[in-house]
Amino acid sequence: MSDHQLPKTRSGEPRAFFGRRAGKTLHGGQKALVEDLLPRLELKLADRIDPGALFPEARRIAIEIGYGGGEHLARKAREEPETGFIGCEVFTGGIGKMVQAVAAENLTNIRLFTDDALKLLMALPEASVDAVYLLYPDPWPKTRHHKRRFVSPTTLGELARVIRPGGAFHFATDIEDYANWTLAHILRAPDFAFAPRQPGEWHQPYPGWQATRYEQKARREGRMVSFYFSFTRRAATV
Repeated sequence: MSDHQLPKTRSGEPRAFFGRRAGKTLHGGQKALVEDLLPRLELKLADRIDPGALFPEARRIAIEIGYGGGEHLARKAREEPETGFIGCEVFTGGIGKMVQAVAAENLTNIRLFTDDALKLLMALPEASVDAVYLLYPDPWPKTRHHKRRFVSPTTLGELARVIRPGGAFHFATDIEDYANWTLAHILRAPDFAFAPRQPGEWHQPYPGWQATRYEQKARREGRMVSFYFSFTRRAATV
């Protein structure tokens, strides 16, 4: 897929799925750590991105899009040392926290991508990923901003291309409109299957889930009804 197929701005440039890049200013120690370690972790589009080469010992490859403070990504990397993880985040605060976690816990199975996640997907080989996580993405609630929502026919097409048959796309949100939006797009995507075993199952986290600080805070404030979807990449038809 080429850039001309991406959502466009009025100037004709590919439209990013995030609104701003900067976050909180990094403090001195964190900034120094990022400057030292991030170049060793960061993936660049100019390079050939081959997960098998990045993680030659890995049995599985997973991507987390928009990892925020990195709680879920760091925990999964600890729990699954045999899995290679690529984390995508553009906000400096989240990148700083993730780099700190990598350094503090010596997480050797993580690489980071600091630009639009769709660009990473487009650079990956076909059927090279076992799982993709998109957890509590920006819902872009205003109608005029819906085009910035990450779930779209374009991104689902790229996810279908890079996820191996039998692999999974995990999605979580506390915004019912975004849950409905995502389901509507998935049901029109022939490469993904959604087969809940019982009604309301999507309100139960998938196995191994641990609530993030964001989720815990929202539940304490009584404003959280979450949706947890796991979509399976269908096997290719002959």
